[in-house]
Amino acid sequence: MRVIVAGATGLVGSEMLKVLEERWPAGTMDLIPVASERSAGREVFFSGKHVRVVTMEEALGLGAEAALFSAGSAFSWEWGPRLAEKGVRVIDNSSAWRMDPGVPLVVPEINPMDLKKDHFLIANPNCSTIQMLMALKPLHDAWGLEEVVVSTYQAVTGTGRKALQQLEDERMARSCASPAYPYPIDLNLIPQVDVFLDNGYTKEELKMRQESQKILHLPVLRVSATCVRVPITGGHSESIAATFRQDVSVEEARLLLGRMPGVSLLDEPEKRVYPMPLYCRGKNEVFVGRLRRDPDHSRRLHFWVVADNLRKGAATNAVQILEFIRAQGWI
Repeated sequence: MRVIVAGATGLVGSEMLKVLEERWPAGTMDLIPVASERSAGREVFFSGKHVRVVTMEEALGLGAEAALFSAGSAFSWEWGPRLAEKGVRVIDNSSAWRMDPGVPLVVPEINPMDLKKDHFLIANPNCSTIQMLMALKPLHDAWGLEEVVVSTYQAVTGTGRKALQQLEDERMARSCASPAYPYPIDLNLIPQVDVFLDNGYTKEELKMRQESQKILHLPVLRVSATCVRVPITGGHSESIAATFRQDVSVEEARLLLGRMPGVSLLDEPEKRVYPMPLYCRGKNEVFVGRLRRDPDHSRRLHFWVVADNLRKGAATNAVQILEFIRAQGWI
């Protein structure tokens, strides 16, 4: 199978190459790495060999069957439909198509049924939404989700290489020529992820609301998010308060989460066992802990969720979609 990875030299694109190597049988995939004209001609290392990076124009004629996009919304708007019209299955990691009613927004452990054979353009959800819903889905199935209040603590890798460079420069007391953020990030928290909207929420916070409603098929689900950028290099964390239609049980929640594919339960606070971003890096699971029932509300559960935002939050989820499509015999 021939697969395009667009944005192959970026943070998420590079992680996609790693995940493909780890999960795909050796020798069964021909990689077509795509990047901007500035990066074309460089090489990436994949499956034991160096592969030349090409432009999207060059890739068009190379007979790809699938494409993983992580090159920004403008790129996706331009190239997604063009490849889809040629019969290429496009799995897009940008926000370009997520809320398009004709494009499925998929987390394979949650809503694979939304993928159909005639879908050639498929959206990968936002990293923060994915890890939150991986924890919420089994609880929703048991008790019926009504409302979510979430605060996120998001690593600088969610912004990209420019943000990593800013953090490194600040930690080394160097001048940063092109900062990603309007304020220092080292030794600081920035309560803004993406731009602000008229209602005081940011686009990132709105994404978590709208995408959750679409993925769970709950158009009236109440979701209120506060997204914060924190000075760590990998792994997003979330503090979640979820209210359900029925009374909740911590013991049952542990059982439900323990059976959820892709979720790892780390919930032994008496032994100081709980998820932390330092220990989730490079892992594909979503880690859940600090489970407790609200002392004043029998239908509300509080918990802590951590995941590698470049893995399950982006690259791994996209590759899992590709695996599902392949398993169906659609490519």
